[in-house]
Amino acid sequence: MASTTLLSPSTTTVAPNRTSSSLTHQLFHLSSKVPFHTFPAKNHRLITKLNVSSPANKPVTSPTSKKPIEEIIFFDGGAHYGDLAANLLLGFTLLWLPLTLAAIPRAFYLRYRFTNLRVTVISGLTGQDRSDFSYKVIKDVQVVPRFIGEWGDVVITLNDGTKVDLRSVPKFREIAEYCLSMAENPAVLKEDSTGPRGF
Repeated sequence: MASTTLLSPSTTTVAPNRTSSSLTHQLFHLSSKVPFHTFPAKNHRLITKLNVSSPANKPVTSPTSKKPIEEIIFFDGGAHYGDLAANLLLGFTLLWLPLTLAAIPRAFYLRYRFTNLRVTVISGLTGQDRSDFSYKVIKDVQVVPRFIGEWGDVVITLNDGTKVDLRSVPKFREIAEYCLSMAENPAVLKEDSTGPRGF
């Protein structure tokens, strides 16, 4: 006959012939019935408030950077279409053919951009050739009308003596006057007195 085990909350009696594995099983069974109270964990982090005051003679300034100047485009375009049309018509003569061949890439791959900050000349098949200069370096501006004055060349002389020749520019007089008005030392617009020349 198997011996019995009497379990009570205060004492545990085990018969002497019990093995250790059955004793462990009995204690595990007993401990699973004992209620355990779990308490919620409390966050005991200290919160430190740091009050920083600046001296009276140094007002607090926010680290704001200067707002960049917005670039406004005055003119953005290529050579006048009349330059290409006139050169294509005259290109049937062998004498005019070199000028026609020069007008084709000028019409398709050359762009002029005049903004309130700079003058930009973009050329090349993918626009990889780019020249920029500021109005501050402009010394002089001249215009040369072409055809009947529908388009013309704008020749900009820089302070170092470099001449930038912009060919077949539409609205060339307005653009030249704008360049002079944006220059630091504005000068009088010079126009070729002999009248319009060729194409």
